[in-house]
Amino acid sequence: MKILLVYAHPEADSFNGALRDITVKTLTELGHEVKVSDLYAMQFDPVSSRRNFTTVKNPDFLKLQFEEMHATEHEGFAPDVASEIAKLKWADLMIWQFPLWWFSVPAILKGWVDRVFAMGSVYGYGHMYEDGMLRGKRALLSVTTGAGADAYKPDGSNGDINAVLRPIQRGMLEFVGFEVLRPQIYYSASKVDQTQRQAWLQEWATRLADLEAETPVGAGRY
Repeated sequence: MKILLVYAHPEADSFNGALRDITVKTLTELGHEVKVSDLYAMQFDPVSSRRNFTTVKNPDFLKLQFEEMHATEHEGFAPDVASEIAKLKWADLMIWQFPLWWFSVPAILKGWVDRVFAMGSVYGYGHMYEDGMLRGKRALLSVTTGAGADAYKPDGSNGDINAVLRPIQRGMLEFVGFEVLRPQIYYSASKVDQTQRQAWLQEWATRLADLEAETPVGAGRY
């Protein structure tokens, strides 16, 4: 498989960083092709603006979707956006590795979606969800949380983790055509001991070895 790992954590030595490293090591050793977008290391600009483009459709009023369509037709994306779109088109599977911050992805990852999930290239009129332009590809979230598992039960203080992740899995990934695999979740990752972290890393490596055989679970509708 061709796999894109999008990594969003500012500390390379974090548990997220360890998960990134074991992901690359395991998948490479299994013979897969792996590309990594390490957003903080890349200093990826998460702010959408005219800097997204080298072309201009309407110089007087910025409507990003119209400019994205125009850039798609005229190879007019800025180099940092164009390279990430190319990775999306290349990959069979995309994995996002990130900490759950404020019930969502870190801002740099949301900004990556804002800029890279471009209309005309990644989705379009009549090309969403099951008919999305990235249909046939799969996506998987690997997530660490601050709170424990009990907090993310349906009756927990933070609510059902599946509902928390639905805006990401349904509203971002399935929207553009990805089939979603079961999320990999590490609860209270900063509070467990090294023995537990090592067990999690081994568990993740074992799952990675069988990813090709997994069946998408779907995010569920609102």
